Amino acid sequence: MPTETFEFQVEARQLLQLMIHSVYSNKDVFLRELVSNASDALDKLRLAALRDDSLDVDTTDLHIEIELDPDARTLTVRDNGIGMSYDEVGNLIGTIANSGTAAFLEELKEAQDAAGAEGLIGQFGIGFYSGFMAADEMTLVTRRAGEARGTRWSSRGEGTYTLESVDEAPQGTAVTLHLKPADSEDQLHDYTSTWTVKEIVKRYSDFITWPIRLVPQPGGDGADMPEPETLNSMKALWARSRDEVSDDEYHELYKHVSHDWREPLETIRLQAEGTFEYQALLFLPAHAPHDLFTRDARRGLQLYVKRVLIMDDCEALLPPYLRFVKGVVDAQDLSLNVSREILQQDRHIRMIQRRLTKKVLSSVKEMKANESDKYAAFWREFGAVLKEGLFGDPDNRDALLAVASFASTHAEDGATTLQQYVERMKDGQDDIYYMTGESRQSIENSPHMEAFRARGVEVLLLTDPVDEVWVDAVGEFEGKPLRSVAKGEIDLDVQGDEQADAEREKQGEVYAGLLGWLKEQLAEEVKDVRLSTRLTVSPACVVSDAHDLTPALENMYRAMGQEVPATKRILELNPSRPLVQGLNQAFQEEREDRTELVETAELLHGLAVLAEGGQPKEPARFVKLVAERLERGLR
Repeated sequence: MPTETFEFQVEARQLLQLMIHSVYSNKDVFLRELVSNASDALDKLRLAALRDDSLDVDTTDLHIEIELDPDARTLTVRDNGIGMSYDEVGNLIGTIANSGTAAFLEELKEAQDAAGAEGLIGQFGIGFYSGFMAADEMTLVTRRAGEARGTRWSSRGEGTYTLESVDEAPQGTAVTLHLKPADSEDQLHDYTSTWTVKEIVKRYSDFITWPIRLVPQPGGDGADMPEPETLNSMKALWARSRDEVSDDEYHELYKHVSHDWREPLETIRLQAEGTFEYQALLFLPAHAPHDLFTRDARRGLQLYVKRVLIMDDCEALLPPYLRFVKGVVDAQDLSLNVSREILQQDRHIRMIQRRLTKKVLSSVKEMKANESDKYAAFWREFGAVLKEGLFGDPDNRDALLAVASFASTHAEDGATTLQQYVERMKDGQDDIYYMTGESRQSIENSPHMEAFRARGVEVLLLTDPVDEVWVDAVGEFEGKPLRSVAKGEIDLDVQGDEQADAEREKQGEVYAGLLGWLKEQLAEEVKDVRLSTRLTVSPACVVSDAHDLTPALENMYRAMGQEVPATKRILELNPSRPLVQGLNQAFQEEREDRTELVETAELLHGLAVLAEGGQPKEPARFVKLVAERLERGLR
């Protein structure tokens, strides 16, 4: 097959230019990335050989080699792992189409510092291209296990790359960097120096379970080595005692398994002994990944059996609401040929999941008890996804409620627990009040909040989409019902206040005719019209019935492809406002032409819908009516 030349995509060219022109302050990360890729290839080959007896490969000496040539100024990272086919090279290496390039470039613009920018390399799966930070040209030669021919890829990062099929290629992948001149201004280290390479490997890759060997090269500063030197310890950190491992080593393992090159927020160790033994080393990230709420995002922990990696993203080890947790689990008694389907049913896996879930939640609870900045950072990044467990994991609901925080009108530091809310409840208050919305500001400005603000009653301010769901699933806390201030009838007056009761009864008689007429006029929009006890300033608001879906929840279900019928809502009027009083007076005059009265009713309802962030059914007609009223007012 002849050599073919291809052009990079526009975004890919932008990415390569960023790499070549060194937006990253620490160029050493390219070697970390290439070694990490090689390690993944060895893991995949071991797993493929375990699952496919017909795959004719030798797995007795799986390893990574680093070869330096100071005279030619090349650095080669070679593995005898799974390798790639011609099509895989084109799809995975040549186009960068699957590397999240657009998202990477957007995140890069928002990165606040060089360290943050460097962390994006691994996170977006573009580590291979970081080689262009140190090289003028990169060459890759690979052969997939079980195939006869290999593939050669080459590029100078200038907009094109070449692909060709080759007869002679060892199994695995070799990436050769043709390094920039030693006297380049942006080259802080000589990457043909054995000392430099040893230091980088020790710093980033000491924990990798495959041997990383430095191959001696004639004429190089390692030429006196009689044979390849293994640079890493290959010790599983989770199998060593806590005092044998430094925080830096834990952090490097986290970076390797998560591809997030920032330090984790918390490290969690767990060792289970007895009839079923396993060890776990888990990490809570400091920042949410960009794909946390993406349906097809990869998640799960690395699953080992007796130090052999059998699955890189085992979802069965943690529930979906803990999908941000990274780490490894090493079990002693699972089959090496275990499949994802078997894992879902395996009682040992279910037992591990229960134990790991409780351990993670107890660690978060401990962070919260210490009132540390760590907890605040954790909840800010992962609170929304953790709340999914409130309706998805009833068994751990109490533990989740114990660590959950919610914005509130009364919390001094801006957030409160349900327990703290209950302790602050007013005498005679039976319910825990909350309101959902797009933002704290929109909720605080909502007409539904007026009576609560006037009477000093605390309200939880819930702004995550998931809040629409979990409040109904939880229902109550310590016998106190969770109640939306925007649903059902609300009466904050003191029970048994005869004067208030008499006043409401009198108003009901005065406005009975108007309420009935409005219900007829707005029949297509509302199910009922009544006087309000929740308004003090606004003339009107719309509320949902106690057991109806909110508009936000209806939209959420429709976005998921579920058909739900539109629910009519209730219009509440504030009889203390001049607009409502004037409307009632005009209604009682029984004019023959009630066109203006009908238009006023439409406007009143439209204003109430707008006040809660919705829009009138016919926006153009609503705007026309408002404009006409304004014109009349200026005559």
